[in-house]
Amino acid sequence: MDAKTFKVEDTKNGTDHMLPMSDVLHALFLQRHNDTGEEQYVFRREGKKGHLVDVRDSVKKVRDKSDLSFTVHDLRRSFITCAEGLDISPYTLKKLLNHKATGDVTSGYLVITAERLRAAMQQITDAILQHAEIEKTTLIQRDNL
Repeated sequence: MDAKTFKVEDTKNGTDHMLPMSDVLHALFLQRHNDTGEEQYVFRREGKKGHLVDVRDSVKKVRDKSDLSFTVHDLRRSFITCAEGLDISPYTLKKLLNHKATGDVTSGYLVITAERLRAAMQQITDAILQHAEIEKTTLIQRDNL
């Protein structure tokens, strides 16, 4: 948690993916970590040891509670559309989304640092919260989780 990053293990393209956290995401992860006690994983399997493997049940719970219809791909599309509207570099977006840059010689020369990704993640977070008219302090209050 100190590095303000999180790892998505065994992604669709077969690799682990390390991502930086925005300030709000870091605060939410810290709260989840405090709630889980000594557990290794912030998002653990219900009633079982280990990490969450399939998000479908979790997404269904959110859809039911919010009365909104969406998919995980809808969330990815919203994320990248918001980021593109902020003029975030396509190379940074590819890195955030864990897309492979096959056939792109230029991308092989780029070094995109964690801090550059963190800055982009922060911009995207701020824009989403602003669009949703949500204050950061309201979002991370314990009663709202």
